[in-house]
Amino acid sequence: MELYELKQEVFTHLEKLDLLGESLDLAQKEEEVKALDQQMLGADFWSDQRAAQSVIRKRNGLKDIIDSYASLHDELASLNETADELKGAFDEELMMLAEEEYADVKKAFEDFEMKVLLSHEYDNSNAILEIHPGAGGTESCDWAGMLYRMYTRYAEKHGYKVSVLDYLPGEEAGIKSVTFLVEGEKAYGYLKSEKGVHRLVRISPFDSGARRHTSFASLDVMPQFNEEIEIEIKPEDLIVETKRASGAGGQHINKTDSAIRMVHKPTGIVATCQSGRSQIQNREEALRILKSRLYQREIEEQEKKIAALKGEQAANEWGSQIRNYVLHPYSLIKDVRTGCETSQVQNVLDGDLDAFIFAYLKSQIR
Repeated sequence: MELYELKQEVFTHLEKLDLLGESLDLAQKEEEVKALDQQMLGADFWSDQRAAQSVIRKRNGLKDIIDSYASLHDELASLNETADELKGAFDEELMMLAEEEYADVKKAFEDFEMKVLLSHEYDNSNAILEIHPGAGGTESCDWAGMLYRMYTRYAEKHGYKVSVLDYLPGEEAGIKSVTFLVEGEKAYGYLKSEKGVHRLVRISPFDSGARRHTSFASLDVMPQFNEEIEIEIKPEDLIVETKRASGAGGQHINKTDSAIRMVHKPTGIVATCQSGRSQIQNREEALRILKSRLYQREIEEQEKKIAALKGEQAANEWGSQIRNYVLHPYSLIKDVRTGCETSQVQNVLDGDLDAFIFAYLKSQIR
């Protein structure tokens, strides 16, 4: 690396870090840490263990971001001074040390950037994904099945555990709907970027005329409800129905009315589950799914309010098309939100989604 390149790279990262600092509102975060520290000194702080642990995690998370920012800023400022020294009197050994230090700082910057992008308390949650085909019959059902395979492959590559909660197969191919749980560190933080409508263009394997077809499927992503989240659902606000389970699951699944369909009357939100071997298990899981949907609804309302305060236009409403998968007449997958694209179609359909996910997360830094 030439000296002028090092100087430019350090300057660029300092500019990016300053922009990150503005978006983070570090002064506000420091005030929050002070307030949480005071709360932790309260005589009755440990009277509610679960709430206390939640406060500690929040405080530590905020402090980690503040300290990481300060450390990174000091390291970049020091490198900038070293570059100025080298400009005045070049020393090859010092230049080599500066290059090594820059490589470490660059990696630390990337780690910090991702830490910031996934700093919401709900980003640590497991994720519940739900796929539905659009209009188009067998074509769209097959596309929904391809997406299901893509996300399960993504989960496998990242060491996540996948559990099917509800599954309805297509009549000829693919699926009519599937709901599945992805468990692992920051599963929701990463997968939230995939929510929306996915569009496929290809030569149909179901068309004897080998014509080109366009298919759509929607993906919903929500953080899994956990016991630290307080969501109250009144029994009188629920409609609970039992039904015969369908799809893969062995002999037991089609012999009993064990599947549960739950409707939350105030919001109209529906949750279904048939993965358990008993009606009780499915009822408990359906309630967790319902609470997860209500939690997701709260998150979206909160984000809309923040966007309104900042004067921003919400560009990624549920139902918007987020990505095109073109298999014919050429091979290209392109994310319409970020411009991220690749011609390595099969790799993406095999679960290689990191480039798209990271591009979207980075686009959220303002």
